[in-house]
Amino acid sequence: MPSAFQPHRLRELRTQAGWSQADLATKIDSDARQVSRYEGGKVAPGLDTVVRIAETFDVAVDYLVVPDAPRRPQHAPTNALADQLTAFATLPPDDQAALLKVLDALVTKTKLRALTTDAS
Repeated sequence: MPSAFQPHRLRELRTQAGWSQADLATKIDSDARQVSRYEGGKVAPGLDTVVRIAETFDVAVDYLVVPDAPRRPQHAPTNALADQLTAFATLPPDDQAALLKVLDALVTKTKLRALTTDAS
């Protein structure tokens, strides 16, 4: 069974960071020759190494193993809005619709204010 590991993404992450293969190897407790094999698709890293790579570059593990996975941080920042958006999904549909109307009104008000300020 072929590996799901995406070697081109590892190379891309490493070069964007400005690191050599030896630099990355040090950070993931490996050696440059092994990193070269990972990037060349000759060998796939084990799960523990994939996790170390993900932590090193702060990307989700799925970005390294799923071809169409978007790049996103491994650990999402905590913030009140994210928590509220999660809670939003638990609201009844009529409450969700009402809240969306309020948000639309606020966004429209902000846009109109910007237009009238620019026109002055």
